[in-house]
Amino acid sequence: MAFLRCDFFSESLSLSTSMTVILPQATSTQIGMDGVSQDAPPVLYLLHGLTDDDTIWTRRTSIERYAAPLGLAVVMPQVHQSFYADDRSGLRFWTFLSEELPTIVDSFFRVSTHREDTFVAGLSMGGYGAMKWALRQPERFAAAASLSGALDLGHVQDAGDPWVNAILDRVFAGSISGTPDDTVHLVQEVDPAQCPALYVGCGTEDDLYPASLAFVDAARRSTVPVTSAFSPGEHEWGYWDRTIQDVLAWLPLRGR
Repeated sequence: MAFLRCDFFSESLSLSTSMTVILPQATSTQIGMDGVSQDAPPVLYLLHGLTDDDTIWTRRTSIERYAAPLGLAVVMPQVHQSFYADDRSGLRFWTFLSEELPTIVDSFFRVSTHREDTFVAGLSMGGYGAMKWALRQPERFAAAASLSGALDLGHVQDAGDPWVNAILDRVFAGSISGTPDDTVHLVQEVDPAQCPALYVGCGTEDDLYPASLAFVDAARRSTVPVTSAFSPGEHEWGYWDRTIQDVLAWLPLRGR
């Protein structure tokens, strides 16, 4: 695998930002890890959580080692504490993620742009971002996965954590329920026939477990197929390192 930290300018944000990228490389003599590659490999956009950045998946998990035998490119963008939204201060992180980033990735790297080769996943805030992106642009993705995602922001607001609610108020300025930033609402509105495959994993001891349950229940009431994987676990990297392996095994990669 090739590992790149890419610093670049975002027109959507009007500032410099970064992404960490893993690209497939065919290897046969590298001790301990065989890699495979192909022209225009499939790509996974892997999103970070509220207190992290674009480097965190490579620092806390073995995502590079897990992706190598799959020939999978992994793109991890930096979005700060944005909830992957265009916030009321004018920082357009949703526009950056959903419009600008894929264009930049396509111009910088040789990865597939076909829907059947494009996936998104994330943890916590990133799980929310992954589901929001997939449900608002279902034509872009074959599959989307949330790990311990903040999938019901109305529930998160009602939980009343002052620090989290201050961030939500800065970003969204009011109630999120029923808006295009409400993933429970989005999964009730999406056409089940056009929806990407969905995966929701969460530890049963996680404070965000009720939010994941609410999302899964809403999906099933709307006949949207969803794979749920709830098991003992908390909001921590040991759980996410294990579960991202399950997600990679679940992805509908062509030729597997």
